[in-house]
Amino acid sequence: MADFDRRDLLKLFGLGGVVVASSLAGVGSAAGDEPPSPLRLFTGAVPKRTDGHDDFYFVQLSDTHWGFKGPLVNPRADTTLQHAIDAVNALPHPPSFVVFTGDLTHTTDDPAERRKRMTEFRKIASTLRTPVVHFMPGEHDAALDKGEAFIEQFGPTHKSFDHQGVHFITLDNVSDPKAFIGGEQLDWLAADLAKHDRSAPIVLLTHRPLFDLAPTWDWATPDGAKALKLFDAHENVTVFYGHIHQEHHFTTGRIQHHAARSLMFALPAPMSVPKKSPIPWDPAHPFKGLGFREVEDSRKGDTRVEAHDLETT
Repeated sequence: MADFDRRDLLKLFGLGGVVVASSLAGVGSAAGDEPPSPLRLFTGAVPKRTDGHDDFYFVQLSDTHWGFKGPLVNPRADTTLQHAIDAVNALPHPPSFVVFTGDLTHTTDDPAERRKRMTEFRKIASTLRTPVVHFMPGEHDAALDKGEAFIEQFGPTHKSFDHQGVHFITLDNVSDPKAFIGGEQLDWLAADLAKHDRSAPIVLLTHRPLFDLAPTWDWATPDGAKALKLFDAHENVTVFYGHIHQEHHFTTGRIQHHAARSLMFALPAPMSVPKKSPIPWDPAHPFKGLGFREVEDSRKGDTRVEAHDLETT
């Protein structure tokens, strides 16, 4: 696809944060590439696909940390989630679905408070006008009780589903306090993948990165390599994850991995400072470094990743 055509297609869902994917294979930039520039809004019609499925896009929200209190980090912590949901509701073309990729709530040792925060989070999330919403746990939601409270509120911590010819898998690498996926879930993943042709487009959604981004910062999954090995026979695989509170793009073999920004506070670049801690709030630029992502499957032969900057909404 020519650059002009690609840019026009990207503008369809404007407001930044767009992934345009050809069968969701090879999405975005390789590690070290400059991030793409923001997009302008374009209100043209969505082009039709030729594979028997309609074009669609979904929104990824991550690391909302409902219940977090930190005036120096985010003095608007009690309204940031609703601000993001309002931005999604204002998109000119409604997404097919929304997925929250973990850390819905901020961690607490009190089981009653954990459930209270999840109930509050779900009530706010219910204001999304998108009829289908998928929820995944983060370690803040699930590590202290092995996902018990999350399952009560939102159902299984891992699952798979299909949408318009794309197979989606949500993987749990947070319920184990040591961040292992575990043999039982890996067996489930292998059985799930066995049902799909090697050329089928697959989107893998996780909370933690599956590769060793920064193990000493807990930005890794000890048996993530085993999970990725199961995808060796599959040609069109893309991973979207959260946890690191910033945009990051990386490639392992044929698989590209894309991290989403947080909706509560930003974190520094991997290993860029001696100690990992939230980046302080900048009153001159509220919501700087926060945002969400839109993912569009257009199957047009070219791909790109964009991040939606919450500061501009």
